[in-house]
Amino acid sequence: MSFTLATWNINSVRLREPIVLKLLQEEAPDILCLQECKSPVEKIPFEGFAALGYTHMIARGQKGYNGVAILSKLPIRDVGDKDFALLGHARHVAGALENGVVIHNFYVPAGGDVPDREVNVKFGQKLDYLTEMRDWFRAERPQKSILVGDLNIAPREDDVWSHKQLLKVVSHTPVEVEHLNNAQEAGGWTDVTRADIPDGQLYSWWSYRAKDWDAADKGRRLDHIWASDDIKSAAHSSRIIRAARGWEKPSDHAPVFATFDL
Repeated sequence: MSFTLATWNINSVRLREPIVLKLLQEEAPDILCLQECKSPVEKIPFEGFAALGYTHMIARGQKGYNGVAILSKLPIRDVGDKDFALLGHARHVAGALENGVVIHNFYVPAGGDVPDREVNVKFGQKLDYLTEMRDWFRAERPQKSILVGDLNIAPREDDVWSHKQLLKVVSHTPVEVEHLNNAQEAGGWTDVTRADIPDGQLYSWWSYRAKDWDAADKGRRLDHIWASDDIKSAAHSSRIIRAARGWEKPSDHAPVFATFDL
């Protein structure tokens, strides 16, 4: 069984339904995982996705904030969610394919603007969320699993436009990178994107604040696809659809793709 999977922080699935449909029509992944849907589940525009063959959806939602969804052409079974750090947010959902592969879709907290948990509650919540991810992975030791999502951390020096200038900026601080690496190691996860594309600058997010995001190219790789140790060799063909960042009424994120032969 071979399938292509994509992950995309869509920043409102209802507002940006047209570009979700565009991606599904042009790139046709078998599975699309969305984050920051900002919609109750019942108001996600499922009909349009189903008309393109995405007849299966697993989602967790809330009005105006957060929200994660898995759209699939392949049969997929809801296998639950976890409320890491007890935030009460719709930030995780998991689905199992018929071949037993479990897909975890995550939206890790952004962490606010100040990288200090003593003065910024949101930063502390982010670190606590990652710590609980680590502990869960250590206890469960995922097998035959894929983890995707907006993890809101660019871990490598070449995952940001300027390592030196972003060392004190939330998403690339050493403490965040350490927490993310600890979670990855605890679960035996492989960063599929970087296994496929090991060298060079690589981004999936560009700020709305840039007058010309493409020319400035001050990006960060915040969106990730990981594979558990037992299926890491099945992953290939990783790519980021950078052009989607320039579509009409875009998200500030671009979709990340990988193919698995399982």
